[in-house]
Amino acid sequence: MSITRKYSAALALGAAMVLPFGGVSAQELPPASAQQNINVYGNLPSDLDGLAEGPELDGFISARTGNEITVTEANGNATTVAVGEITDIRARGGFLGLGRTELSTGSLLNGIPVTVETVQWADGLLASRIRFSADDLETAEMIRTGTEQRFALNEEAIEENAAAAEALRGRVANIDQYNVTGVTNVYFDTGRHNISPVAQRELCEFATQASATDGAQLLVVGYTDSVGNQDYNQVLSERRASGVVNYLQQQCGWAPWRMMTPTGMAEADPAADNTTEAGRAQNRRVSVNILVSKALDEGMGG
Repeated sequence: MSITRKYSAALALGAAMVLPFGGVSAQELPPASAQQNINVYGNLPSDLDGLAEGPELDGFISARTGNEITVTEANGNATTVAVGEITDIRARGGFLGLGRTELSTGSLLNGIPVTVETVQWADGLLASRIRFSADDLETAEMIRTGTEQRFALNEEAIEENAAAAEALRGRVANIDQYNVTGVTNVYFDTGRHNISPVAQRELCEFATQASATDGAQLLVVGYTDSVGNQDYNQVLSERRASGVVNYLQQQCGWAPWRMMTPTGMAEADPAADNTTEAGRAQNRRVSVNILVSKALDEGMGG
């Protein structure tokens, strides 16, 4: 995915760190793979009859130029395919998850995770079918039209987190007053914020271990790799952090009053080198930190 910042208005997204608390890891990281590019030229055909089937691509739209899109996959491969009226473009889910919505090529916004079926045509590939989530399209459209509208989706969650933070401020005056006694990381595929089943189980195990520490609080921070637009990466890091917080509270039984306000840091504070796929995989993470008041920690130790 070393296509960093080569496209304007891109919404493209974002091995384990040292785990001092029980050696918890969140998922296996994919091996690094070389990038490849396929270009297409010429006039688009009017039908697909007689065209051989091409590869299926599963990644995100990292660039859009004319009648071509570039799809970057999790292994770093960037493939350019042609799109046109012949391409069947549909969004899954949406409001209440009802049905599928047929769309035009104008809906192919940078940053959207997509599955693309292709046929071989001319010197390259032509997209026969493109599928993506209606929720991802909605997020991309809001980012494109402005920051104010983008944050409206998360307003309720932000208010709830702010209320929880206010309840803690009497004891949480400054993060420097806390010791980090344990860390685990959840890792994500490119452009994704869903938590894998393995990570779900390990988050609950980590929460159980943390609950045994008197006065422990959890601080959750989301990150992305350096690929793509800063605005989209900020939203993505926030969604990753919020998703982990929600899972810890709703499925692992972690009390909200013991949770500090989650933070999205986008591509800041990388854990590894963003110029390699292996490094970027380590940076697409949410860090869950166990914090204990220094005064309480020292009192217990003394």
